[in-house]
Amino acid sequence: MSVRKLSSRPWAWVPTLYFAEGIPYFIVNVISVTMFKRLGMPNGELAMLTSLLYLPWVIKPLWSPLVDIIRTKRWWILSMQAVMTLGFALLALSVSPDVFGFSLLVFYLLAFASSTHDIAADGFYMIALGEKDQSLFVGIRSTFYRISSVFGQGVIVVLAGVLELRSGNVPLAWRVTLLACSVLFGMLALWHFAALPSPEGGVVREKGSMRRLAEEFGRAWTSFFRKEGVWLAIVFMLLYRLPEAFSVKMLTPFLLDPSTEGGLGMTTAESGLVYGTVGVIALTVGGILGGIYAATVGLKRSLWPMSLSLALPCAVYLFMAAALPEQKWIVYLCVAFDQFGYGFGFTAYMLYMMHFSEGEFKTSHYAICTAFMALSMMIPGLFSGWLQEMLGYVGFFIMVMVCCLATVFVTFFVRRQCS
Repeated sequence: MSVRKLSSRPWAWVPTLYFAEGIPYFIVNVISVTMFKRLGMPNGELAMLTSLLYLPWVIKPLWSPLVDIIRTKRWWILSMQAVMTLGFALLALSVSPDVFGFSLLVFYLLAFASSTHDIAADGFYMIALGEKDQSLFVGIRSTFYRISSVFGQGVIVVLAGVLELRSGNVPLAWRVTLLACSVLFGMLALWHFAALPSPEGGVVREKGSMRRLAEEFGRAWTSFFRKEGVWLAIVFMLLYRLPEAFSVKMLTPFLLDPSTEGGLGMTTAESGLVYGTVGVIALTVGGILGGIYAATVGLKRSLWPMSLSLALPCAVYLFMAAALPEQKWIVYLCVAFDQFGYGFGFTAYMLYMMHFSEGEFKTSHYAICTAFMALSMMIPGLFSGWLQEMLGYVGFFIMVMVCCLATVFVTFFVRRQCS
């Protein structure tokens, strides 16, 4: 089959493109926590430094216009995949239990490359496919992004854990794992070089397009902050997930820390299986059922059950911190219950952002909303590790449960605003 014929078929590139979009995001924001924890980084530094990795996703609307006016989106996709391939190799070489600085710098490089890749991939999807195919493949892209979530949070961590046990050398295990990620991503980049079509191939940028784009960019931002109810919307986007925002960076340390330090004493492989595999599957099922429920009853009626579903299951971590169950099936069940509830409740958050983004600059306004979504996770995460060290796991998860009041508070006011 010729390259040209192959590249004209969406099935040849849509699944792999969105699989490739998810992997670096989960490596940067999830696997970094596990790796640095296993290399001995204290919880306070761990949470602060890895939370800052959200920053490129917070500020990506600021440079997204560059992806529109410099070269083509296909060029950006292939360039960023090449950068990330090299980045994973550099990350593998930098793994050390004594010096974290260079590894962190590489993670930040990967974060910027991944967020830029997100912009280009989503834009390319809309350009390369007609309206009918966009609707047809939206479920396919979501499915393969979820598969990348299981792979990125589960399979990769389990692989590192197995190598840790067999070699008895934690840094070596992570070096081999990250080199494997580099090889995988290199193969994906080569595949996309052959499979991605060139819908922008003859497009010549008009003179003055930079100025016009800058004007449109400014209008999009100013019109966002002039929307009715914008400040309530921002508060909702920042506080709705507050319990999750505080707890997410501490869940892996909680699973890995020994019982003498208040943790569950799991191995790396076990944590990858329980949180990155069973938890992600439960999260996905919850999200699917949440979408069906919201489509049936509407956003306003679904807000209360979804907000409670997102917030209250956090209690399972308080239970486990207090009881320290030795039976693994209890841990699996608790994590699955929490992640199912979170997936179900997170649907309302996504639907609200889409609802608030309606209007002339729908795409730009949604991008701004996603920036606030990333910010809502970054700010609490900066302090979560130090709070855990100060309060212990039981005290920390009590604080997380108190934060559920913020979810209830903002839901009360937003629900009154929704039509």
